[in-house]
Amino acid sequence: MAGGHSNDVTSVALSPDAQTLASASEDTTVKRWRVSDGALLRTLTGHSDGVSSVAFSPGGQTLASESYDNTINLWRVSDGVLIETYDEETGPKVLTLAYSPNGSKLA
Repeated sequence: MAGGHSNDVTSVALSPDAQTLASASEDTTVKRWRVSDGALLRTLTGHSDGVSSVAFSPGGQTLASESYDNTINLWRVSDGVLIETYDEETGPKVLTLAYSPNGSKLA
């Protein structure tokens, strides 16, 4: 795929409508791809270390990404804007993200 990651892909997530795929990479980026033809839609930058996990909210409006830099970023899917960044508390490393079925919680 043109515009692919420059390092290992660590996680992928399919949007709830199955139209886009998000990929996380050790290259510090998250990329969104159109499923129908594999076209790169957007590259999200904001982490300072590799990204270990991505998850779409149930409604598909938000994409969460978790990084080895100990942050979780929330992105608005429609335009790629970084909505919020959470610094992880000291403790076990988070390696996978998942939304609750109603989208109110991120685990």
